[in-house]
Amino acid sequence: MEKQMTATAYILDKDKVLLLLHPKLQKWLPPGGHLELNELPTQAAIREVFEETGLEVAIIKEEHLWVERWNAKSFERPFLCLLENIPEHKDKPAHQHIDFIYLATVTGGSITDAHLALQPIRWFSLEEILSLEPDLTIFSETQMTIQKIFAFQEKRIRTQISDASACGTSA
Repeated sequence: MEKQMTATAYILDKDKVLLLLHPKLQKWLPPGGHLELNELPTQAAIREVFEETGLEVAIIKEEHLWVERWNAKSFERPFLCLLENIPEHKDKPAHQHIDFIYLATVTGGSITDAHLALQPIRWFSLEEILSLEPDLTIFSETQMTIQKIFAFQEKRIRTQISDASACGTSA
């Protein structure tokens, strides 16, 4: 089965996540799409977010090690990678997406009427995400992923506060 590389970004703002109502699937999903030739997954995620929402984003880094050398450079690692089965649609055969999924925050731009004309775009709280009907208006794995992301973010914030307290500084 053919495999295609894609990149996705869950955009976070405090206690909300941005989702789009996918026009073909009619499900709430984070922005994302296919990698272009010679494009890193992080570049694709940032580009797709801008194209689909008008927002400029920065990928949230959670690295174990960062290398900056002449012969090797790190780039942000995904929060999650998925192999997604994409069913046949019109003239396109069934295939798979190798999806590099990132977490991101807004750094600029704005959602315009032109973007909203393409598909609904909305900020959701975790409570709102969990109230959506699984596999009817949102994929159950999207709900689960968002739940894990919010738990991860909460733990990350607690750790930063704890680290700052241990150092005698404020967060």
